Amino acid sequence: ASAGLVLATGAPAMARRADPGRAVSRLQKLLIAVRGQDPRREKGGMKMKIAMVGSRYFGASVFEALRKEEGVEFSSVVAPAADDRLALAAQAAGLAVHVLENPKIVPGEAIAVGTDLIVAAHTHARVSNEALARSRLGGVGYHPSLLPRHRGIAAVEWTIQEGDPIAGGSVYHLADGWDAGAIAAQEWCFVAKGETARELWERALAPIGLELLARVVRHARLHGELPARPQDQRFATKAPMIRKPADA
Repeated sequence: ASAGLVLATGAPAMARRADPGRAVSRLQKLLIAVRGQDPRREKGGMKMKIAMVGSRYFGASVFEALRKEEGVEFSSVVAPAADDRLALAAQAAGLAVHVLENPKIVPGEAIAVGTDLIVAAHTHARVSNEALARSRLGGVGYHPSLLPRHRGIAAVEWTIQEGDPIAGGSVYHLADGWDAGAIAAQEWCFVAKGETARELWERALAPIGLELLARVVRHARLHGELPARPQDQRFATKAPMIRKPADA
């Protein structure tokens, strides 16, 4: 059982960046002011050009889910290796893939000019400020915890280790600091008694991530902005990698 989707409300965490090539003409501005029409919009919302950054099964699953969303197209696909599952899925769809030279950072040149939103799904590479600057709405990522709780690479493992009865997922704005950006959407679920981290991920947290990311992208396409609610730092905890003790 899980709660319904909660979209955060408030001012967007990142202001839209000025782009002279996308500026609206004086006539277009007049149409918007007089008739309330934005000529960049299509029926049902704006077209969204997504830069997909991710890896493995979850990255490929998010890619396939967003391909089914109305009005969404991909400006870039960024993966850590040419044989990664996300890279293979993109290649099968006829898209070029930017393979990272440095697996720890996404450089500006990896993101195509004209990108509306960067979506990060299971990436251990930090999306650089230069990359974020190329995206009209910045970027969002999915984290398998109720942020600000369990910030870090082992969020699901720490959920189990701490005995949390409730878990969840968060779509957050990519910003300075790991998993520290404003919340765009969250959803929670119960943790079953005796459940392992892998079981919790596969049963609930991965599906929550797919749903939340699709809904946030849909919201951005329809409204031209992202929901944003600052994280409450009072409740922040860390979830570093849990290292198994060496055999004696």
